[in-house]
Order: sequence, then C-alpha cells, then structure tokens
Amino acid sequence: MTDVVIRALDTSDADLFDTLPDPLGAREGHRLTRHRPDWKRVALRDGRVVARGAWWGGPDDTEPVNLNWFDVADGEEEAGAALLRSAPWQVELELNLPAGWRDDPALRTAAETRFTAARTAGYELLVERLLYRWTPDHGLPDRPGRLVFRQESDDAVFFDALRRIHSATLDAHALMAVEEGGLDRAAQEELDFFHWCPSPREWWQVACTPQGEPVGIHIPAHNPSGPCIGFIGVLPDHRGHGYAYDLLTECTHFLVDHGAEFIAAATDQGNFPMAANFAKAGFPVVKERLNFRPV
Repeated sequence: MTDVVIRALDTSDADLFDTLPDPLGAREGHRLTRHRPDWKRVALRDGRVVARGAWWGGPDDTEPVNLNWFDVADGEEEAGAALLRSAPWQVELELNLPAGWRDDPALRTAAETRFTAARTAGYELLVERLLYRWTPDHGLPDRPGRLVFRQESDDAVFFDALRRIHSATLDAHALMAVEEGGLDRAAQEELDFFHWCPSPREWWQVACTPQGEPVGIHIPAHNPSGPCIGFIGVLPDHRGHGYAYDLLTECTHFLVDHGAEFIAAATDQGNFPMAANFAKAGFPVVKERLNFRPV
C-alpha cells in the first residue's frame, strides 16, 4: 500500500473534496454552510481521496472554530487520523449523523470508521447531542403566559445570570469550561458566543415573574447558517416549575416574529428535561451530533 499524501486545497482544486462518497449525508446537512476552500484538506492514496476534512468559522474569523465535516473511506482510519494530526488547527470535531444512525448497520459502520480515526488522532468524545429543526408545519407552541420578558442592555446582568445557571448545569461544554477556568470562564464563553452571532444584541431577553423577580434568560439568535435557539437558561432557585418551556416558546415566537422560516436548536442527549421541552414544543430531532475534542 502506498503512502498517504495530505494536501490542503484552494480554489483551483477544491473539487477534489467532492470525490469521496457521502454515506452520512454531510453534503445535504451543510447546504447552508459556507466552507472556505483553503480550510479544506484531503488525504490521498494513489491519487484517490480517502479522507477529507472541512474546517469552519464565521465570515470574520481568521481561524476555524471547529471541524464540522470529516469523512473517511472504509479501512482508511489511519489516513483519517493522519489528516487530523497534520492540520494546523487543533479544534473541536463535530460529527453530524442521521437520527437513529445506530439502528442502521451501514450508517453505524461509516460512523464508527470516523470515530476510530478521530480517537487514533488523539481526540476524545466530549458529548453526544440532539439537533432539532423547527418549521412552521410543526405549529407554533402556545405561550404559557406565566412570565414577563424584557430587553436588557447590560451585559453584566447576563454574565451574572450565566454564572448562576452554570453553577448547576447538565451542559457538557459548560461543565468543561467550569472545570478548566471556573464559572467566570463558562459565563464569558457564552457571552463571547452571543456577541459572535450576527443577530442583534437587542434580542437578548430576561424573563421575570409578574412581580418582577428574574427567573432566567433566553437568547434568540442567528448563527451564520440561520435562525437558532441561542440559549435557554433558568436560574437555579427557580427550577422545578417548568420555566424552561416558557423560555423556549417565547424564543420560538420571537424568531418567527422576526422572519424565521425555520429554527435550529440543540441540546445534550443527557439533558433529558430540555430534550422533553423541545419535544413538547414541536421541535423534531433531525440529526445527532458527537463532539470530539483534541487532547
């Protein structure tokens, strides 16, 4: 077997990226994603693409924020690992898979080939997530009407709320940030993401009881691919009353009122309460995501 050649692509040979089969439907999943040709890399054996990766970031980012398209041909796990190890960016790997992929032998084999390549390259699984996509045919969920929502221009209010929310969280990324840098880091990472989104800062809202006591926050957002549920969070001392559903329905209505024709969302598979709220609000699971991180 000949050695693998790793190549970065550019506009002149970007079509090489499309020569590898797509058993997991990544192309359709990324139809709204803009990948830069120079952030794409391929592994070739005898001139044939046997692994590929497309790193991704926002339009103003100077470096990728993640690797969200990674494919490996059958039996080419080592080539896939070499592709990952040779990349100049060691960022989180997102593998988006069809919902229920474990129940389909062909999909499961294709997925596990990618998992093996990632682990061989030194990546470890951080979390499995559920990806949702709401469209108008699912119907707008009714607002419970228990809370009052208001804009808040002071980032310090959101920072304080995020610190409190992440002091007792099921979110794996937040837990990792807390472990590595404490609650301040976890809160700041969320704020940085909200500011990174191209949606208006004025959309951020605080939820209160009719008496004016803060209950939580919600962030309707647009990421570079479109409208999304940016963040839903209930303060710890107000949990147990189902307020996350109130926040989710308000966030959904807000985005629709601002022209959204679809709404993307995600939650960790282990966050059973939030997954139940998405189901109740009419958000179907369309894909599953496995997040791997370099270690």
